[in-house]
Amino acid sequence: MQKRILWIGLALVLIGSLQVNAQNAKPDSSYKKWYVGSSLFVLGNFDRKDNPEYIQLNVGYRITPKNVVSIEFKRSVYNWPIGIPFGPSFRKTGGNYPGHARILAPTLGYQHFWWKGAYTSVYALNAFEKYLDKGNKKIGNGYTLYLNFHVGYQFKFLKNRFFFEPALGCSYWPVRTNVPESFKKVEEKWPNYFIQPGLHFGFNF
Repeated sequence: MQKRILWIGLALVLIGSLQVNAQNAKPDSSYKKWYVGSSLFVLGNFDRKDNPEYIQLNVGYRITPKNVVSIEFKRSVYNWPIGIPFGPSFRKTGGNYPGHARILAPTLGYQHFWWKGAYTSVYALNAFEKYLDKGNKKIGNGYTLYLNFHVGYQFKFLKNRFFFEPALGCSYWPVRTNVPESFKKVEEKWPNYFIQPGLHFGFNF
């Protein structure tokens, strides 16, 4: 019994030592604490027909090599229900709002790396929205809370200075307030979630 207790004690000490060593392990020389970035969705601004006027700026901080927090700022314009899935109905003629909405959205994010570049992330996007009719007359203000979940992989380039993060994401909005009735009628047949790709990129420093 005493030998068994002794072996258990030694095992616990060894495990504790390994954990401490792992926590204190120094990252390689290319490791950087901060990054700035954006999304390839900004390329949508070249769409002359439906320019989303999309702006996104990401600033992130690596608490550890595996745990990252970020603040993002997004601005965009949209004129169709965001819940329309990719397919025949996506941006189909006649499915637009009777006007458009402008979004300003500060966002908080958390990202965890599980193995090499494989990661999962969650973002809380606080969208402050201004609704305008077809004559660009303001008809109301609203708020939507978007929760975005991503599963992806980070690829690094040029001595790990730059990265690209293709991902599969799901956006879900549990809170949506003060939507004008004319907009509600268009979007009520669509779900309050959307499956979409994630296309973040950035610069480490």
